[in-house]
Amino acid sequence: MTNHSDLYRNKAQTYQALVSREDYQSNLLPAILAVDPLLRKDVIELGAGTGRITCQIAPLAGRLLAADISHHMLRFGKGCLEILGLNNWRLCLASHISLPFKDDCADLIIAGWSFCYAAIDAGESWQEGLERALFEASRVLRPGGKLILIESLGTGYESPHPPEVLENYLGYLDQIGFESTWIRTDYLFKDITEAQELTSFFFGEEPLPMWAGENGVIVPECTGLWWKEIN
Repeated sequence: MTNHSDLYRNKAQTYQALVSREDYQSNLLPAILAVDPLLRKDVIELGAGTGRITCQIAPLAGRLLAADISHHMLRFGKGCLEILGLNNWRLCLASHISLPFKDDCADLIIAGWSFCYAAIDAGESWQEGLERALFEASRVLRPGGKLILIESLGTGYESPHPPEVLENYLGYLDQIGFESTWIRTDYLFKDITEAQELTSFFFGEEPLPMWAGENGVIVPECTGLWWKEIN
């Protein structure tokens, strides 16, 4: 089984090589903007990692604070952001369940493929962990502020097939009034060798469905977005 904790601490470059192949049809940013246009807003991104969402939303936000628990990942993301030549962003080490930000300081919080760990890492106390993270988001958001969560709905699937580890978490979001939608964010690799090497790096050795496309090898991916005004 892939050790994701070790990956986030030590393997940012390979991780970025994988995620840079995802969403080759550029469906994610339009889906985010359909939920909120971001323009001139004060945005906090949680679980920013190597900056795959950060670099897309930085040109739109008024101010952007990108946070992650991994200094290793943020250091890599910093290099990606600097290429943009913008000065409206800064980086911060932060956990979802204990945000080092003052009350009512953001218009929008967005978390990509990371908010789920507030529940997963709490084990049998998953609901308590999730509620703590939701409380922190509510505290930091201004009245009318919005929380947008992005999570996988299945790698190797052409329609939503939520990973078992996320079922309780996603079901709880539905129960407490989050709206949701889903999109395809398929991966495109240059060839079968690259596809197998990079997917096994993150998803494990069991082969994933993949097929030859016009410009390379495609691995299907479903991605969900959940959002709510939470205070």
